[in-house]
Amino acid sequence: MHILLLGTAAGGGFPQWNCRAPTSMKAWAGAPEAPARTQASIGLSLDGKRWTLVNASPDLRAQILANPRLWPADGLRHSPITDVVLTGGEVDAVTGLLSLREGHRFTLHGTPQTLATLDANPIFGALPPERVPRRAMALDQAFDIEGLRIEAFAVAGKVPLYLEGSGDLAGGRGTTIGLDVTDGRRRMVFVPGCAAIDEVLRHRVEGADLLLFDGTLWRDDELIALGISTKTGQRMGHVSMAGPNGTMARFADLAIGRRIFIHINTTNPTLIVGTPERRMANEAGWHIPVDGEELVL
Repeated sequence: MHILLLGTAAGGGFPQWNCRAPTSMKAWAGAPEAPARTQASIGLSLDGKRWTLVNASPDLRAQILANPRLWPADGLRHSPITDVVLTGGEVDAVTGLLSLREGHRFTLHGTPQTLATLDANPIFGALPPERVPRRAMALDQAFDIEGLRIEAFAVAGKVPLYLEGSGDLAGGRGTTIGLDVTDGRRRMVFVPGCAAIDEVLRHRVEGADLLLFDGTLWRDDELIALGISTKTGQRMGHVSMAGPNGTMARFADLAIGRRIFIHINTTNPTLIVGTPERRMANEAGWHIPVDGEELVL
């Protein structure tokens, strides 16, 4: 199984376009220890030729340009992208779909809630169902895409920011999901957004050969401490890396192969090589990636 890390940053990328936090300023200055990153999305492939995208970030066109594996290779019009799987309806997960509007056929997968959100917005009519069929994913029921078996499962989260005033902030079961992916030999778990880690999730990730997990914030009050926002990470739908209830502590005792943080916010000090926070994450067994890394299981 091939896993291509197209983008590794949270919404807004790194540096975020309007951010002057210390981390972002290093990236604006072009510091080698602070390489820029695009918004989180990955590609999956069994053979390295036909690719499934997981989430379609606003940076998708740039990500395709940066990764020759996703370039057209046959005839006048072609793309190796056969499917797109969505883990939610946030702007940074769906906006890139509009970059795939120029006549290419692919299948779009999402939970009923996410697909309903797209259907309610007429701009996504640029991807007509007769060319881009929608396939609803039932939770905890595996399905196959190009030789890979994929299972969606619910995680704690919240509704997209633009829907926060429409009802329950947490949304229904399936508003925020993770993916369990296997080729029959190796297993990867992908959770780009998660508000809390319970025993069900711990059981789900146990034994995975690769875990790509929400790394949005280092500490829960990170944005408050910087004076950027009044929201905690959990209020934003993201568990922190550090702290007694953070990801590193909650998964420390589990048998997991490779551990990688993804969807890392522009304020997170682990983005900078050499910081104490980066060293702590590395010492806990977690890798902080850059865009373009390809993993093979």
